[in-house]
Amino acid sequence: MINEIITKELREELTDFLRKNPSTELISAYLHYIEKKFNLHPVLFPKEKMIYQSAEDAVRILGLASKLWHETDIKIGFHTASVNEQTLKIYICPFTGKVFGDNTHPNPQDAIYDWVSRCPENTERIGGLRVKRFFVSEDAEVIRNYIPQAKPKPPLTKVVFSSVISGKLFNSKEAVIQDFKQNYLKPLTLVEVQSQNSYSIEEHFLAFLQKQLAEDKVSSFVESLADCEEFSPYIEQWLE
Repeated sequence: MINEIITKELREELTDFLRKNPSTELISAYLHYIEKKFNLHPVLFPKEKMIYQSAEDAVRILGLASKLWHETDIKIGFHTASVNEQTLKIYICPFTGKVFGDNTHPNPQDAIYDWVSRCPENTERIGGLRVKRFFVSEDAEVIRNYIPQAKPKPPLTKVVFSSVISGKLFNSKEAVIQDFKQNYLKPLTLVEVQSQNSYSIEEHFLAFLQKQLAEDKVSSFVESLADCEEFSPYIEQWLE
């Protein structure tokens, strides 16, 4: 068996970890080492109870499954004083582009419900009644599209991106991804991943961990540490 090669930087990182956690078990120490060696940044996506190897992996996998964003068209009609530079949130009629801003209408959510329920271009029906479907956005780029210009422009149709998770509209796919990373993922250490019982581990990440946790790899790790005097107390503890 070829011993694991542990660099000086990793040795110092592991030493610091063990000093802070003197009673840690062998597998926890080994997992901390693997996390630093491969520069892993696991994340939990609580909504689907799934752990991914990184935020980038979560975005790639969920994106391929169409679980992060959808492209959608919005109609942009320009209505005086509906939106201005201080507007932070808008409610949009998908049939006409009519928009209500959070600072230009006293009850914008009630207003959009009332509007789409009477909108003559709303031909969608459920039980004979007009559906009360509308868009909501807090994306500054989307909102900027609705601010009246010096010369009014004719209504136009624009492609934007809706978040599958929140339903909110964003001007770009990148903005949806940023919102997802900031608000819907929880960072974990590899030790925390190992202790999770309520969540699943994404299959490719799980296969990677199983490969790293092979008995010969763990043994090689311990044998490599045995050559460093500072690890002797911990090795004795693990062997006991």
